[in-house]
Amino acid sequence: MIREALERAHRPPQLFVAGDGEEALAFLRRKGDHAESPRPDLILMDLNMPRLGGRETLAAIKDDEHLRAIPIVILTTSDAESDVVASYQHHASAFVTKPIDLDALEAVMDQIDRFYTTVSALLPPERRTD
Repeated sequence: MIREALERAHRPPQLFVAGDGEEALAFLRRKGDHAESPRPDLILMDLNMPRLGGRETLAAIKDDEHLRAIPIVILTTSDAESDVVASYQHHASAFVTKPIDLDALEAVMDQIDRFYTTVSALLPPERRTD
């Protein structure tokens, strides 16, 4: 549903999907099959991922000096206070409970996209560490 919602956004972003936390870290660190992977401007992360969960993946990214500046939006079905608190303790940029209705999800994805592409300033490419 997220992929479909992003494809309908006012400016569909280039999207890369990792199946679990370990693959996400390999992609971000350009390891193995991901040696040529681009550095993302923004990460949308679910907390419920196999092998390496969202909290652990978030912590690993924010502990890595080469990755920590990438904004991470936690986008999950959870609205548990403990998940919100833990996400912000691990330096998530935002915590969004994803709606189950496609139209509502599209609206949320559009708001996230507009915020990170028109309202806020992302780190310029020449200032990113790789």
